[in-house]
Amino acid sequence: MYQGAKLSLRDLFDQQRQYVDYFFENLHLPQAEKAVEMCLACKGLLVFTGVGKSGIIAEKIAMTLISVGTRALFLPTLNFLHGDIGVVGENDLIVMLSKSGETSELLDLLPYIRENKSQTLALVSEGESRLAKMADLAVELPVEKELCPFDLAPTTSTTVQLLFGDLLAIALMREKGFSLEEYARNHPSGSIGKKITQTVADLMKKGDDLPLCHPEDRLVDILVELTNKKCGCLLVVENGDLCGIFTDGDLRRALQEKQTDVMEKTMGELMCKNPIIVSPQDLAHTAMQTMQEKRYVMMAPVTEGNRVVGLIHMHDIIHQGLEND
Repeated sequence: MYQGAKLSLRDLFDQQRQYVDYFFENLHLPQAEKAVEMCLACKGLLVFTGVGKSGIIAEKIAMTLISVGTRALFLPTLNFLHGDIGVVGENDLIVMLSKSGETSELLDLLPYIRENKSQTLALVSEGESRLAKMADLAVELPVEKELCPFDLAPTTSTTVQLLFGDLLAIALMREKGFSLEEYARNHPSGSIGKKITQTVADLMKKGDDLPLCHPEDRLVDILVELTNKKCGCLLVVENGDLCGIFTDGDLRRALQEKQTDVMEKTMGELMCKNPIIVSPQDLAHTAMQTMQEKRYVMMAPVTEGNRVVGLIHMHDIIHQGLEND
């Protein structure tokens, strides 16, 4: 039973921060850069493997790489030794994760990998280990101590493995010029997919649903259009071009300020002449940010040039689950 001093949660956070800082301060950057170059030069698959907790981290790294444009695969080490080694060849790079660098299953695997003429990259926390010395390239991931009070359970060591894997994935993403459009193709579903694929054109009101009026229309004459379209506004349009917008809020303010004669005023007199506008090609999530950051408006005209093609409402965007996390 552990008999050490009891640490508060804050103490544990501080301790783990210290251990993570140790990793960044002691990582040999030139060796890490060689690993990135080696991965970039790989003409085949990056095949990640590991045993136990390191295997779980290896799988996560492979999945991240796949999502950001690098051809990668995770294979459990035992699967390699029981038939799956046949899927890798001389153009592939085998990335092995092991804290100690002495994991017997990985060491047993190395001769067979060499027979297949695949290259090997070892990510270890012991630079003098057998795995580090036998691999084509090794990167030492410095670990001061596990957060576990016995210095046994993989905690800090798996944290730094994951950190390095994420850094590797984003470095490759940037070097390859992986675009937002490519990211969207890899994430067609869920919140991420919607944020980077759904455009204003997908959600906007258009055609007969648009609440339109002319600058010369009097307020008294267009109240029916404002009420019936239930959009909270009217788009003031002349020959198809946007002149301004008149909202429910503008109506309340006009009634308070101008009182009895307001009903005879024209839309040209009452409208907001410089509304926030968006394009039908804009991402809906980007349009929402524009509407929030500038004036926090609830609706925005959608234009091509100055021609009105639609109206986007904040509620329609939020209903799609595109609000900020």
